[in-house]
Amino acid sequence: MRVNGVMEALDLEPRVSLLDALREHLGLTGTKKGCDQGACGACTVLVDGERINSCLALAVQYDGREITTIEGVGDGERAHPLQSAFVRHDGFQCGYCTSGQICSAIGMLAEHGSGAPSAVTEHLSADTIELSDAEIRERMSGNLCRCGAYNGIVGAIREAASGEAGRDVMEAVR
Repeated sequence: MRVNGVMEALDLEPRVSLLDALREHLGLTGTKKGCDQGACGACTVLVDGERINSCLALAVQYDGREITTIEGVGDGERAHPLQSAFVRHDGFQCGYCTSGQICSAIGMLAEHGSGAPSAVTEHLSADTIELSDAEIRERMSGNLCRCGAYNGIVGAIREAASGEAGRDVMEAVR
């Protein structure tokens, strides 16, 4: 598999989760193990640009795929626009869920940008879907924050998706 732009060859048992492969075999500890049941979103990573819960995925399923973890978000010394927005909006408190929140937000913005509706999308046949606070909250509902930083998370995503920052985010998503 290709992880954060680097080809990685792993010899794993078939039952090893993608989460454990990333953390224990590759040392990428930014992806967190929360519930280990797919309920909290702390383990969210991007696979070929789409967000998944890595605790529910077997690593062997991702042979030859592009995996992006929080360590691969951004450009070396330059933070991803969503990371910067999370800092400005206090979109984190303890920080445990932040890596999953950011990876999920990147995937969510790509889904929204492609026109995929959510459960709260008002007009399913509309050419564009407004990224309202309700849309953001619904689309991010699989990522839990025990500290309750949801208002900051929504604000960060809203800022990152709008104006010049939004163009940077969408370019970074592509």
